[in-house]
Amino acid sequence: MKFAVLDFETTGMSSDKDEIIQTGLAFIDEAGTVCSTYSSLVRPGKPVPPEITRLTGITNEDVGAAPEIEDMLSDIVPMLQDVILVGHNVEFDAQFLQAALDRSGYLAFTGRMLDTVELARLMFPTQSSYSLSSLTHSLGIAHDRPHQADSDAVATAELFLLCMDKLRHLPLFTLQRLNGMFDPDRNDLGWLIADVASWRETQPMLSEEGIHHFRQFAMNVGDWGDEAAMNRQEDTSEHPNSEAFKEMDYDQYLEAVQNNLKEMFSAYEAREGQDIMFKEVYGALQQDSHLLVEAGTGTGKSLGYLLPSLYYGLKEEKKVVVSTHTIQLQEQLRERDLPLLQKALPVSFRASVFKGRSNYLCLRKFENRQQLPENAFSREDAITRGGMTVWLGETTRGESEELNVGGRNKDEWDSVSSDAASCLNRACPWFRRCFYHRARQEAGKADLIITNHALLFTDMRADHRLLPAYDRLIVDEAHHLEEVASQHLGQKTGHSSLIVPLQRVWKDSRSGLLPQLIGIVSALGSNESGAWAEKLEALVPKVHEIRDAWERWMEALFQLLTANASADETGNLTFRMKPSDLPAQWESLSVDGNNVIQLLSDFIRPLEKLAAAIREDADELSLQGLLTDLGGVLKDLTSVRSETQSFVTLGTPEFVYWVEGHSQFRGRSVWVYGVPADVSGLLKEGMFDRKASVVMTSATLTIDKSFQYVTEQLGLGEAEKDGRLRTAMLPSPFRYREQALVLIPRDFPAIKGRDGDAVFLSALIDSLEEMARTVGGRMLVLFTSHRMLRTVYGPLKDRLESSGIQVLGQGVDGGSRSRLTQQFIRQPASVLLGTSSFWEGIDLPGDALTCLAIVRLPFQPPNHPVAEAKAEKLQAENKNPFMKLSLPQAVIKFKQGFGRLVRTATDRGIVILYDTRVIDTNYGKYFLYSLPGPKMEHLPTSAMAARVRSWLEPATVGEEESS
Repeated sequence: MKFAVLDFETTGMSSDKDEIIQTGLAFIDEAGTVCSTYSSLVRPGKPVPPEITRLTGITNEDVGAAPEIEDMLSDIVPMLQDVILVGHNVEFDAQFLQAALDRSGYLAFTGRMLDTVELARLMFPTQSSYSLSSLTHSLGIAHDRPHQADSDAVATAELFLLCMDKLRHLPLFTLQRLNGMFDPDRNDLGWLIADVASWRETQPMLSEEGIHHFRQFAMNVGDWGDEAAMNRQEDTSEHPNSEAFKEMDYDQYLEAVQNNLKEMFSAYEAREGQDIMFKEVYGALQQDSHLLVEAGTGTGKSLGYLLPSLYYGLKEEKKVVVSTHTIQLQEQLRERDLPLLQKALPVSFRASVFKGRSNYLCLRKFENRQQLPENAFSREDAITRGGMTVWLGETTRGESEELNVGGRNKDEWDSVSSDAASCLNRACPWFRRCFYHRARQEAGKADLIITNHALLFTDMRADHRLLPAYDRLIVDEAHHLEEVASQHLGQKTGHSSLIVPLQRVWKDSRSGLLPQLIGIVSALGSNESGAWAEKLEALVPKVHEIRDAWERWMEALFQLLTANASADETGNLTFRMKPSDLPAQWESLSVDGNNVIQLLSDFIRPLEKLAAAIREDADELSLQGLLTDLGGVLKDLTSVRSETQSFVTLGTPEFVYWVEGHSQFRGRSVWVYGVPADVSGLLKEGMFDRKASVVMTSATLTIDKSFQYVTEQLGLGEAEKDGRLRTAMLPSPFRYREQALVLIPRDFPAIKGRDGDAVFLSALIDSLEEMARTVGGRMLVLFTSHRMLRTVYGPLKDRLESSGIQVLGQGVDGGSRSRLTQQFIRQPASVLLGTSSFWEGIDLPGDALTCLAIVRLPFQPPNHPVAEAKAEKLQAENKNPFMKLSLPQAVIKFKQGFGRLVRTATDRGIVILYDTRVIDTNYGKYFLYSLPGPKMEHLPTSAMAARVRSWLEPATVGEEESS
């Protein structure tokens, strides 16, 4: 077989309207090597758009003297005889090829075509992105000129060879599973897999070392019962220094660990702030008190709480739970900090990461999905399932975070994720290999459990039955605790909340639990089976009734939004439901909502009774599993019914209820919410009164050096009065006065309106351009408004183009936050414009970031339903909502934004505050006083560039430090 890897650069995305401007071809011979290449610019019949030039570097001058399309085709048409065409998103290139062939009088290309996007999704299912640039970067493929057709073609060829090599070396069971998912007679991917599977069956000597086989699946993990027995044997041999540890007091333990760390890392040195944290955390754990500790970047707070937690837990034989907000920090603890401490501690310990149940794959559900006919799945779902099958041979944890299952793949994951309602427990053939039960068993044995805030509050709602018993808790990223508590102690129901479980019951006559159940029951041949099948058939129309009623209610809620709310800058609509001031549409909305509730009841009750009768008389394992899955979906439907009832009745006085939607997507975008307006009482009763010690840490807990705000918001006031609350602000290891310069242009125009007026925006674009040229890119600009970001993006991009500085915009340039961040890091001459999610959680150390610009103080919209309800409560208590709520929230986010600049002891840079309210208002001082001591200067806008240059010049560093 000979493969031709094709890539075109074009004037746009439409093969009907746009034209080819560059062709790249790379040919792969039967030996599996790139044997030859072809490249040519092509003269189009229309100008190359500026955005295409920015992307590809190809100018009108470049293509002005290039061959015409007919000349290029005369070169490549003979080359494409008897080849298999390969491309990255091959459909795009094939459409342009076929259009060009047709216009030039050639016959269409009729050979096979393979897409490396699909192949990469199958072979490398854990990749975060499947763009060619991302794949080549993460897989170590040379690709020095992205968006140049010749470079892209060669890089795609190397990617294809990598995919093929992995495909050929997959375990035989995995290949056979893939072969059953794709029909070789209907698609070329299926043909390729069938061809490789046929070859693989003739290669019995290929090693499958380390692979476990069970029920014709190839897995990277075996029976955890066997592993548990091995672990019990290993437990008999203690850590060589465990006896010494028993005699150690806390100070001796810390000294031993720090000495070990110094031996492991010559650059390791004790930090004052970390030493204070060691003492404070251990004191809180030992004395049954709660602790708030603000630990800025560079303090080493992870070790600051892990070391005392492990000492206390091992000495007292008590489990300690550590909770984080982000997956990123959870993985950092798992992959970096805990392995480090396993080597540095003078005693062995067990740590586990335990997540919410839906994060784990249910192997029984996955096996059941594999048994459905190929035509029950879309091609998209089949590729997702195929990637998960490959992943089974690699994963040891079975966690969704390992996979790229967001967006279009989420429904497929939801259909195979673990849940309590559909779990067969020990009756399940997969029980001893179950990822969730493995993680639960590990958590039960662990001295230290790493979890997340979401599971923490799900556990609280379940009366603490999900996590193993514990009474010592460490909360990292604690500034998110109130927000996550509000989300998980309330309710949220939207269009997909009902549509997704309904589709799992009945998608069409071929797919869904109901048609599967009807098929199996009909084939049982018992006296009752015919009657059961008829009753099940009779329930099918009710699925359509429920779906129609739900769609009508969602559409009615959308009409409520459009009648009573104005869309914000992103098109979102929000309307709060106040029991004392209900809208005119409320009566008809209640009728529609109650109709949904009744229809759900009329469907759920008879199906539950029927399922119970079938379960009692039928003992076939596959049928029992199916009925268990059905029970899980019925539980989901019951939950939707309950939450709909709560919203229709506005039944919880302490809750705030509201409706959200998007102006573009109508009823499909609607969500209804009900959350506690104030979670402080719930946190007090459910967490602080129940746990002996809760340690909360973050880089941003104080306002003007005070913990008062967070103490009130989290319900810690009584603990403070009783002397059970300790607080600590740790000194920073950074020399902020020498490392960070804050500039405030005192004559900058004031901001008018949420998105700024023409005068402010013009001045902002001028200044950002000047600053970007001065520092050569390496600049992050933080906005509070998407609309303002987009207004600034275009002019700034055009102006900086001539300086070779690229501008990246969140929500403008494609890609996730992490993808934009990686682009920014890889291309130093860049300016990154970001909004809300860029204010925290991104790490840009060293030379990656030199200048941070904060366009506006990050006040949250006061009209959000929760903020509005909190303000009303404060007003009723004769308190100032601005000073007690809006200002503290803004200061914490401001501190998070400032924290992006200095990430290491050697970082040095500039912060520019364009919002002059920090010096023109009485409350501005709270923002400045909350910063960790940088050098601050107010100066005219015209003097900023010179000041930035002088600050950054190496020759002036000593002078600055002495000033």
